[in-house]
Amino acid sequence: MKLFKCQHCGQPVYFENYFCVHCNAALGFDWQQVDMLSLQVAADDATLFTTGSDDKKQYKYCSNKQYHVCNWLLPHNSEAEFCLACNLNHTIPDLSEPDHWEKWASIEVAKHRLVYALLRLKLPIISKFQDAEKGIAFNFMAEENKGERLLTGHDNGLITLNIAEADDVIREMARNQMDEVYRTLLGHFRHEIGHYYWDRLIKDSGRLQSFRDLFGDETINYSEALQQHYNKPASEDWRKNFISAYAGAHPWEDWAETWAHYLHIIDTLETAYSFGLSLHPKAADSENKMSATINIDAYATKNFTAIIDKWTLIFCNEQS
Repeated sequence: MKLFKCQHCGQPVYFENYFCVHCNAALGFDWQQVDMLSLQVAADDATLFTTGSDDKKQYKYCSNKQYHVCNWLLPHNSEAEFCLACNLNHTIPDLSEPDHWEKWASIEVAKHRLVYALLRLKLPIISKFQDAEKGIAFNFMAEENKGERLLTGHDNGLITLNIAEADDVIREMARNQMDEVYRTLLGHFRHEIGHYYWDRLIKDSGRLQSFRDLFGDETINYSEALQQHYNKPASEDWRKNFISAYAGAHPWEDWAETWAHYLHIIDTLETAYSFGLSLHPKAADSENKMSATINIDAYATKNFTAIIDKWTLIFCNEQS
């Protein structure tokens, strides 16, 4: 995630901050500018804000700020109650349950970071409230009956997440059991949104044959392919051709896993770039290739070779 700067005092601020800890200025994320704004209360109305530099432009917070799960902004004259990210929610947990708010808060952090990445990539973000057929919606749900298992997954733009995944202990147990290194809340979202964008960007497009050339024929029976994947004995053979073991289950999963890993790479490189990360081992001589500097913004770089070179130098150097 990018490191932002308070526009009032110049101190670093973070994506989830509601105020600057140095000057106490209110902060809000403007998704249209994809930037964090420093705010001050507009005259005669404590619910409206300006940046100070342009008093003619006024903002209001997303309604979910009242639950401390969103710091995103809307134009003050917008009829919408929720920001771009929160307007994607179809179902949220029952907040009358004692531990549900804490889980929802963790989920919203991950979901907002996902939406930030989609904005940086300039991908279409449409809520199912706007387009029921082609839009995105999120169901954050708890298992109501012990005998019925609620699975995280995607179905025609509807992404369901079992809120138990927000319990670090439960998720870590599942991650170890399933041997899923990237099983995180954000990892789930990256994977499932990959399925959605396959429908939007690949299906019924001129890219379908290119997809099949690289990932395989997606028309093979999906359920049978998953069943075969889970029934076969554990093996490390997948490392020869896939980004993860699960990617080998079906071309759709290969796409979603690859998509998720790409988002993981560029998000991580953005953090490294934002903090000016460089690696210069003292034990290495001047010609050693272990040295590297993250001097590119991965979101603004179209050259994938440059992105993967930085990634492997900093994070995958087996000699380090």
